[in-house]
Amino acid sequence: MSRVCAERQNETLVAIVAGEASADLHGANLVKAIRELNPNVSFMGLGGPNMEAEGVKSVVPADKTAVVGLSEVFRKIGNIAKAYFGLRRILRKLNPCLVILLDYPEFNLKLASEAKKCGIPVMYYISPQVWAWRAGRVRKIASVVDRMVCILPFEKEFYEKQGISVDYVGHPLCDIVPEEIDQGKLIVDLGLENNYPIVGLLPGSRDHEVESLLPHMLGAIELLHDRYPSLGCVLPLAPTIKEDRIRELVKSSRVTVRISRENIYALLSCCYCAMIASGTVTLQAAIAGLPMVIAYKVSPLTFFLGKRLVKVRHICLVNLVAGYEVVPELIQSDVTPHNLARHLINIIENEKIRAEMKKGLEEVRRKLGGGGASRRAAEIALQMIKSPVPDTKKNCPESP
Repeated sequence: MSRVCAERQNETLVAIVAGEASADLHGANLVKAIRELNPNVSFMGLGGPNMEAEGVKSVVPADKTAVVGLSEVFRKIGNIAKAYFGLRRILRKLNPCLVILLDYPEFNLKLASEAKKCGIPVMYYISPQVWAWRAGRVRKIASVVDRMVCILPFEKEFYEKQGISVDYVGHPLCDIVPEEIDQGKLIVDLGLENNYPIVGLLPGSRDHEVESLLPHMLGAIELLHDRYPSLGCVLPLAPTIKEDRIRELVKSSRVTVRISRENIYALLSCCYCAMIASGTVTLQAAIAGLPMVIAYKVSPLTFFLGKRLVKVRHICLVNLVAGYEVVPELIQSDVTPHNLARHLINIIENEKIRAEMKKGLEEVRRKLGGGGASRRAAEIALQMIKSPVPDTKKNCPESP
């Protein structure tokens, strides 16, 4: 006998959970793709502004649960708990037909266990980085996740070896590249037509990252300004970051820094090179073919623990996908204005370094697939709704 899920007024309810800014973007594209295939699906869960714009009813805004490192977990524990218990109530009371989880592993694997008790099928879209650290979590995934849907090419083989049902759909970032970008018009709109080179500043999508990295990036820009007096800067603003705080940080810079929420690919197309916080946006820069230097800086405690747990050679996703160092990585104490400026000067002035980097970025883009990831993931989700897991483990407690 199959579990009967929530289908009210010709609508099928799906719970979807994305606790980070990058996952919010992918979650929104997935929701949109599902609705294009079946407009009668409704969504509740946890998401940011992109998912809410697609009609997802979020129990807590995702920017209140996004964390980097242990110290941020402690600061946001109240919001994280509120989100968890709100989502658990949805599972117990509203009985959705499917739970879709995006990254955010500590939170989501606990929620997956709750869904399993309720007999609700679980699709994990955007794998936790168990291949990088704490590989033992794969046993938990095997016990509570019905289908893993991967977006990085090397993940499929990893999960297949563990006997987990897995699909590789390509990277959804490839789905949102504009077909045409009027680069010249955008540069004029930004007021940077008289500036060269234009450098991108991407200090992250979380407050902690911005506070940690942006001062070093601005320091590098000051050093570069002495060498390139007509230098200009673009700072694409993540939807989770407040513009007022950014303006406060950049107001003392001698360099023109244009802050914008325009399409990220359009903004990256205006840049000659960039300084970027390690994270998903590095893949967007790779897709755009933009040479870059990567910065990664967390609390000393988080780094101390991570250094002993992480099992991969590179921090940056671009280098992980490539399998070798395509772009330079600066980590912890190496993140300084001088080091950032030195690498950017190499990119700007050394044609060989720039050409080799662009060749590597093209290889990464090819490995990420040619688009259609969100549509393929949506088809898998709808197939899971039509063929739910048997009700052999249904033991869902009543909501308090």
